Amino acid sequence: MLRCGQMIFAQALLCRHLGRDWRWTQRKRQPDSYCRVLQAFLDRKDSCYSIHQIAQMGVGEGKSIGQWYGPNTVAQVLKKLAVFDTWSALAVHVAMDNTVAMADVRRLCRSGLPCAGAEAFPADSERHCNGFPAGAEGGGCAAPWRPLVLLIPLRLGLADVNAAYAGTLKHCFRMPQSLGVIGGKPNSAHYFIGYVGEELIYLDPHTTQPAVAAADRCPVPDESFHCQHPPGRMSITELDPSIAVGFFCETEDDFNDWCQQVRKLSLLGGALPMFELVEQQPSHLACPDVLNLSLDSSDAERLERFFDSEDEDFEILSL
Repeated sequence: MLRCGQMIFAQALLCRHLGRDWRWTQRKRQPDSYCRVLQAFLDRKDSCYSIHQIAQMGVGEGKSIGQWYGPNTVAQVLKKLAVFDTWSALAVHVAMDNTVAMADVRRLCRSGLPCAGAEAFPADSERHCNGFPAGAEGGGCAAPWRPLVLLIPLRLGLADVNAAYAGTLKHCFRMPQSLGVIGGKPNSAHYFIGYVGEELIYLDPHTTQPAVAAADRCPVPDESFHCQHPPGRMSITELDPSIAVGFFCETEDDFNDWCQQVRKLSLLGGALPMFELVEQQPSHLACPDVLNLSLDSSDAERLERFFDSEDEDFEILSL
């Protein structure tokens, strides 16, 4: 699942820096921003989204090195790593409890960060803050909207996917903001990018390849970062019910459009909504001070048993 997480996040970064209309062409000189995206995913300790960084950050989520990461854990780890990616300056929101609170998303995307120092960028790069040019004074600044990566971990059934979700899932792929879906089981995780009829189209990252040496500007050759064989197909009914759906909203208008499309899902006959869109987080779900609670040992053990699952097919992230 770690490689699938890399794939969905790489797609978000390509949309962020090159736009959705950009297409890779073999043996053609690529933009510098493309090269920087690739370098962020190289298998090196100093790459922001490398396997090394994901695995190490996963330790903080209670996952040992080499242990299976479910879609929820991968989403949480990527959210934490994105904080260190000052070049992309993404706002990453992981919607829990099958609920997307619009107020929480807007608050996150409108939150300004201090401008990064010039040392955080190449010598020939302009100074930026949250992806926007810094002011003439060079002081702190706040972006009106940081590009959003929205990840929604979901459970669409117990042992198998409930067929009632099929229509909603297919509709999500048709949204222009879609980043796809990650899901699967140990040794069988996939990155789903679309559908044909009742079959899902997926990419399988578990393909061995020669090590790629990083040049000064861009990994060469870069063909191994792209599919060398046709994508696979899988019946929707064969999908593991534990998944994470991803969306990218470059602007606030993109997010508002996404909200409108989600609302229309309720009008689909026979389709069961996969998640709920609300203005504010429901009071029974909101628990802002959960990390500051003072618990005795018995309460702590009870919470740990409740929030930790030994079932590989159903993962709930620990508090």
